[in-house]
Amino acid sequence: MTLLSVNVNKVAVLRNSRGGDLPSVIKAASVAMEAGAGGITVHPRPDLRHILPSDVRDLAKLVANKVEFNIEGNPFAAARGDYPGLLSLVRETRPTQVTLVPDGDGQITSDHGFNLRTDFERLGKVVADLKPFCERISLFVDQDVADLALAHELGADRIEIYTGPYAQHHESGDFDNDLSKCKATAFAARELGLGVNAGHDLNQDNLLPFLAALPMLREVSIGHALFNDALYDGLFATVQNYLRVISAPH
Repeated sequence: MTLLSVNVNKVAVLRNSRGGDLPSVIKAASVAMEAGAGGITVHPRPDLRHILPSDVRDLAKLVANKVEFNIEGNPFAAARGDYPGLLSLVRETRPTQVTLVPDGDGQITSDHGFNLRTDFERLGKVVADLKPFCERISLFVDQDVADLALAHELGADRIEIYTGPYAQHHESGDFDNDLSKCKATAFAARELGLGVNAGHDLNQDNLLPFLAALPMLREVSIGHALFNDALYDGLFATVQNYLRVISAPH
Protein backbone atom coordinates (compact mmCIF):
# COMPACT_ATOMS: atom_id res chain seq x y z
CA MET A 1 0.00 0.00 0.00
CA THR A 2 1.10 3.56 -0.67
CA LEU A 3 2.65 5.11 2.42
CA LEU A 4 1.15 8.30 3.85
CA SER A 5 3.77 10.73 5.11
CA VAL A 6 2.27 13.65 7.02
CA ASN A 7 3.99 16.98 6.43
CA VAL A 8 3.87 18.96 9.68
CA ASN A 9 5.14 22.29 8.30
CA LYS A 10 1.73 23.97 8.76
CA VAL A 11 1.80 23.30 12.49
CA ALA A 12 5.11 25.14 12.68
CA VAL A 13 3.70 28.06 10.67
CA LEU A 14 0.93 28.52 13.21
CA ARG A 15 3.31 28.16 16.15
CA ASN A 16 5.78 30.65 14.72
CA SER A 17 3.06 33.23 14.09
CA ARG A 18 2.53 33.54 17.84
CA GLY A 19 5.87 32.48 19.29
CA GLY A 20 6.31 29.91 22.03
CA ASP A 21 5.72 26.20 21.65
CA LEU A 22 2.03 25.92 20.71
CA PRO A 23 0.75 24.24 18.69
CA SER A 24 3.36 21.55 19.16
CA VAL A 25 4.98 20.05 16.09
CA ILE A 26 5.99 17.05 18.19
CA LYS A 27 2.44 16.49 19.44
CA ALA A 28 1.05 16.75 15.91
CA ALA A 29 3.56 14.21 14.61
CA SER A 30 2.79 11.92 17.55
CA VAL A 31 -0.96 12.03 16.86
CA ALA A 32 -0.39 11.38 13.15
CA MET A 33 1.74 8.36 13.98
CA GLU A 34 -0.81 7.04 16.49
CA ALA A 35 -3.48 7.34 13.79
CA GLY A 36 -1.43 5.16 11.46
CA ALA A 37 0.65 7.50 9.32
CA GLY A 38 3.67 5.68 7.96
CA GLY A 39 5.93 8.69 7.84
CA ILE A 40 6.57 12.27 8.91
CA THR A 41 7.80 14.90 6.45
CA VAL A 42 9.46 18.25 7.16
CA HIS A 43 10.76 20.92 4.82
CA PRO A 44 13.12 23.27 6.68
CA ARG A 45 14.03 26.47 4.86
CA PRO A 46 16.86 28.96 5.40
CA ASP A 47 14.39 31.74 6.24
CA LEU A 48 12.97 29.62 9.10
CA ARG A 49 9.40 30.39 8.01
CA HIS A 50 8.08 27.16 9.54
CA ILE A 51 10.07 24.06 10.52
CA LEU A 52 13.16 24.97 12.53
CA PRO A 53 16.41 22.99 12.73
CA SER A 54 15.53 22.20 16.35
CA ASP A 55 12.23 20.68 15.13
CA VAL A 56 14.12 18.46 12.72
CA ARG A 57 16.34 17.19 15.51
CA ASP A 58 13.44 16.61 17.90
CA LEU A 59 11.34 14.85 15.28
CA ALA A 60 14.24 12.60 14.30
CA LYS A 61 14.33 11.33 17.89
CA LEU A 62 10.55 10.95 18.03
CA VAL A 63 10.18 8.86 14.87
CA ALA A 64 13.34 6.76 15.19
CA ASN A 65 12.59 3.07 14.58
CA LYS A 66 8.85 3.83 14.39
CA VAL A 67 8.00 5.43 11.05
CA GLU A 68 9.85 6.89 8.10
CA PHE A 69 11.37 10.35 8.38
CA ASN A 70 11.53 12.44 5.20
CA ILE A 71 13.47 15.70 5.09
CA GLU A 72 12.81 17.92 2.07
CA GLY A 73 14.95 20.85 1.10
CA ASN A 74 17.03 22.76 -1.38
CA PRO A 75 20.55 21.31 -1.36
CA PHE A 76 21.98 24.47 -2.92
CA ALA A 77 20.71 26.85 -0.23
CA ALA A 78 23.61 28.04 1.88
CA ALA A 79 23.71 27.96 5.67
CA ARG A 80 22.25 31.12 7.16
CA GLY A 81 21.86 32.13 10.79
CA ASP A 82 20.40 29.19 12.73
CA TYR A 83 19.91 27.21 9.52
CA PRO A 84 22.98 24.97 9.13
CA GLY A 85 22.23 23.80 5.59
CA LEU A 86 20.47 20.67 4.37
CA LEU A 87 23.53 18.43 4.33
CA SER A 88 24.40 19.33 7.90
CA LEU A 89 20.88 18.54 9.13
CA VAL A 90 20.88 15.25 7.28
CA ARG A 91 24.24 14.28 8.75
CA GLU A 92 22.91 15.02 12.23
CA THR A 93 19.54 13.32 11.98
CA ARG A 94 20.03 10.41 9.52
CA PRO A 95 16.53 10.46 7.98
CA THR A 96 15.01 7.60 6.06
CA GLN A 97 14.64 9.74 2.96
CA VAL A 98 15.95 13.05 1.68
CA THR A 99 13.83 14.74 -0.97
CA LEU A 100 15.76 17.36 -2.92
CA VAL A 101 13.61 20.31 -3.98
CA PRO A 102 14.65 23.39 -6.04
CA ASP A 103 12.86 26.02 -3.97
CA GLY A 104 13.86 29.53 -2.97
CA ASP A 105 12.94 32.21 -0.44
CA GLY A 106 10.73 33.96 -2.97
CA GLN A 107 8.42 30.97 -3.38
CA ILE A 108 5.44 30.68 -1.06
CA THR A 109 5.65 26.94 -1.58
CA SER A 110 7.44 24.53 -3.90
CA ASP A 111 6.12 25.08 -7.41
CA HIS A 112 8.41 23.25 -9.85
CA GLY A 113 10.82 20.37 -10.15
CA PHE A 114 14.48 20.23 -11.08
CA ASN A 115 15.83 20.74 -14.57
CA LEU A 116 17.86 17.55 -14.44
CA ARG A 117 20.13 18.47 -17.33
CA THR A 118 20.96 21.98 -16.10
CA ASP A 119 21.49 20.85 -12.51
CA PHE A 120 23.10 17.50 -13.32
CA GLU A 121 26.64 18.21 -12.12
CA ARG A 122 25.63 19.99 -8.93
CA LEU A 123 23.04 17.35 -8.09
CA GLY A 124 25.55 14.57 -8.69
CA LYS A 125 27.84 15.95 -6.00
CA VAL A 126 24.96 16.47 -3.57
CA VAL A 127 23.61 12.96 -4.04
CA ALA A 128 27.04 11.47 -3.48
CA ASP A 129 27.53 13.56 -0.32
CA LEU A 130 24.13 12.63 1.10
CA LYS A 131 24.11 8.90 0.33
CA PRO A 132 26.00 7.79 3.47
CA PHE A 133 23.52 9.57 5.77
CA CYS A 134 20.11 8.37 4.58
CA GLU A 135 18.45 5.26 3.21
CA ARG A 136 17.36 6.85 -0.05
CA ILE A 137 17.26 10.06 -2.05
CA SER A 138 14.29 11.36 -4.01
CA LEU A 139 14.30 14.16 -6.59
CA PHE A 140 11.35 16.56 -6.94
CA VAL A 141 10.35 16.64 -10.62
CA ASP A 142 7.63 18.12 -12.79
CA GLN A 143 4.80 15.94 -14.02
CA ASP A 144 6.28 16.02 -17.53
CA VAL A 145 9.96 16.09 -16.57
CA ALA A 146 12.46 15.94 -19.41
CA ASP A 147 15.55 13.71 -19.39
CA LEU A 148 14.19 11.46 -16.61
CA ALA A 149 16.97 8.93 -17.23
CA LEU A 150 19.37 11.47 -15.74
CA ALA A 151 17.74 10.92 -12.33
CA HIS A 152 18.88 7.33 -12.47
CA GLU A 153 22.34 8.35 -13.64
CA LEU A 154 22.61 10.72 -10.68
CA GLY A 155 22.12 7.83 -8.28
CA ALA A 156 18.68 8.88 -7.04
CA ASP A 157 16.48 6.12 -5.64
CA ARG A 158 13.12 7.77 -6.26
CA ILE A 159 11.42 10.74 -7.83
CA GLU A 160 8.63 12.79 -6.30
CA ILE A 161 6.16 14.03 -8.90
CA TYR A 162 4.98 17.60 -8.35
CA THR A 163 1.19 17.27 -8.36
CA GLY A 164 0.27 20.96 -8.10
CA PRO A 165 -1.06 21.30 -11.68
CA TYR A 166 -3.01 18.04 -11.38
CA ALA A 167 -4.61 19.17 -8.12
CA GLN A 168 -5.44 22.61 -9.51
CA HIS A 169 -7.13 21.22 -12.60
CA HIS A 170 -8.90 18.50 -10.64
CA GLU A 171 -10.95 21.23 -8.99
CA SER A 172 -12.35 22.27 -12.38
CA GLY A 173 -12.80 18.69 -13.56
CA ASP A 174 -10.36 19.14 -16.45
CA PHE A 175 -7.44 17.09 -15.16
CA ASP A 176 -7.09 14.22 -17.63
CA ASN A 177 -4.08 15.75 -19.39
CA ASP A 178 -2.23 16.33 -16.11
CA LEU A 179 -3.04 12.85 -14.88
CA SER A 180 -1.78 11.36 -18.15
CA LYS A 181 1.51 13.23 -17.79
CA CYS A 182 1.94 12.06 -14.20
CA LYS A 183 1.14 8.51 -15.23
CA ALA A 184 3.62 8.54 -18.12
CA THR A 185 6.36 9.91 -15.87
CA ALA A 186 5.63 7.32 -13.18
CA PHE A 187 5.73 4.41 -15.61
CA ALA A 188 8.93 5.73 -17.20
CA ALA A 189 10.50 6.02 -13.75
CA ARG A 190 9.54 2.45 -12.94
CA GLU A 191 11.17 1.25 -16.15
CA LEU A 192 14.37 2.98 -15.02
CA GLY A 193 14.23 1.25 -11.65
CA LEU A 194 13.22 4.40 -9.76
CA GLY A 195 10.59 4.42 -7.04
CA VAL A 196 7.78 6.94 -7.39
CA ASN A 197 6.51 9.36 -4.74
CA ALA A 198 4.09 12.25 -5.22
CA GLY A 199 3.09 15.37 -3.40
CA HIS A 200 1.64 18.87 -3.43
CA ASP A 201 -2.01 19.80 -2.93
CA LEU A 202 -3.19 16.21 -2.85
CA ASN A 203 -6.38 15.83 -0.84
CA GLN A 204 -9.18 13.39 -0.10
CA ASP A 205 -10.99 14.28 -3.33
CA ASN A 206 -8.16 14.08 -5.86
CA LEU A 207 -6.12 11.32 -4.25
CA LEU A 208 -8.22 8.33 -5.26
CA PRO A 209 -8.09 8.87 -9.07
CA PHE A 210 -4.40 9.64 -8.78
CA LEU A 211 -3.71 6.38 -6.95
CA ALA A 212 -5.81 4.46 -9.47
CA ALA A 213 -3.72 5.82 -12.34
CA LEU A 214 -0.37 5.27 -10.62
CA PRO A 215 -0.56 1.86 -8.92
CA MET A 216 3.21 1.82 -8.38
CA LEU A 217 3.09 4.87 -6.11
CA ARG A 218 5.29 4.28 -3.05
CA GLU A 219 4.51 7.36 -0.98
CA VAL A 220 2.40 10.51 -0.85
CA SER A 221 3.45 13.48 1.27
CA ILE A 222 0.46 15.55 2.36
CA GLY A 223 0.40 18.55 4.66
CA HIS A 224 -1.62 21.62 3.70
CA ALA A 225 -4.87 19.86 2.76
CA LEU A 226 -4.58 17.37 5.59
CA PHE A 227 -4.27 20.05 8.25
CA ASN A 228 -7.09 22.01 6.63
CA ASP A 229 -9.31 18.96 7.10
CA ALA A 230 -7.98 18.45 10.61
CA LEU A 231 -9.26 21.89 11.66
CA TYR A 232 -12.79 20.55 11.29
CA ASP A 233 -12.51 16.82 11.86
CA GLY A 234 -9.53 16.50 14.20
CA LEU A 235 -6.06 15.30 13.30
CA PHE A 236 -6.42 11.66 14.37
CA ALA A 237 -9.65 11.20 12.40
CA THR A 238 -8.27 13.05 9.37
CA VAL A 239 -5.18 10.86 9.11
CA GLN A 240 -7.41 7.79 9.29
CA ASN A 241 -9.68 9.26 6.61
CA TYR A 242 -6.70 9.67 4.28
CA LEU A 243 -5.56 6.13 5.03
CA ARG A 244 -9.03 4.86 4.10
CA VAL A 245 -8.76 6.63 0.74
CA ILE A 246 -5.33 5.14 0.16
CA SER A 247 -6.46 1.60 1.04
CA ALA A 248 -9.71 1.77 -0.95
CA PRO A 249 -9.98 -0.34 -4.12
CA HIS A 250 -8.65 1.59 -7.09
